Amino acid sequence: MLRKVADQWYSLEKIDDAITLITEPHVTPWLRCNIWHIRGRDQDVVVDTGMGICSLREAAKNLFGQRISAVASHVHLDHVGCHHEFDQCLVHSAEADGLRGSDGYFTLVEPDFDPNDFSLATLGGERLGPIISALPSPDYDLNSWKIQAAHVTRTLEEGDVVDLGNRHFEVLHLPGHSPGSIGLWEASTQTLFSGDAIYDGELLDNLVHSSVEDYVRTMRRLRALPARVVHGGHCKSFGRERLIELADGYLKKFD
Repeated sequence: MLRKVADQWYSLEKIDDAITLITEPHVTPWLRCNIWHIRGRDQDVVVDTGMGICSLREAAKNLFGQRISAVASHVHLDHVGCHHEFDQCLVHSAEADGLRGSDGYFTLVEPDFDPNDFSLATLGGERLGPIISALPSPDYDLNSWKIQAAHVTRTLEEGDVVDLGNRHFEVLHLPGHSPGSIGLWEASTQTLFSGDAIYDGELLDNLVHSSVEDYVRTMRRLRALPARVVHGGHCKSFGRERLIELADGYLKKFD
């Protein structure tokens, strides 16, 4: 039985004056989502919200502005665990019902999932070992953990704009990993928040709702994108040269 207790659950790293990276160090690297907070003049956004082991709103209350929306890059369990804490939630229309109903087909939390087993059997049929390496508090009950339904206030489509007042992000529909995977593209700074469409690690295209055909199209699109920096859903951020290497590495499998 897991007995180690974390000193703090979330880690915050300031990237620049407007962008902060939030992570959960005690979540296994396979599921350690990058939570991106972007400060805007009129409102903030948080791209993805992690596992939901404990409250993101409470942990980052001094960082978040009064007006904040939670964007789901997609609806997998490691990305939407705290979306239910936000009054404004944005998600692509293809996965909106999954976020509204915490549907296991979209979240990958299958009916036989046992949080006390510390194992996950949904990612490509692989058992990945412990989900967490510590508890957030001595009395934390893993049986209480679940993906909760969130209040979807806006469904997103290709070409929509997420407007922060002084920053404007275009929605890119990037299916393959999941049907409603999206990225947020800021052309003026050539910055892409890519979710799990692309990151500097092993990309998964063998999930129950993945599509290799869609992923190939997405990779070709991303390869042509003039991105200066990519902030992915996992792993470290990277630049255009690495973006091309990652896209070419994926596409090479299907030459």
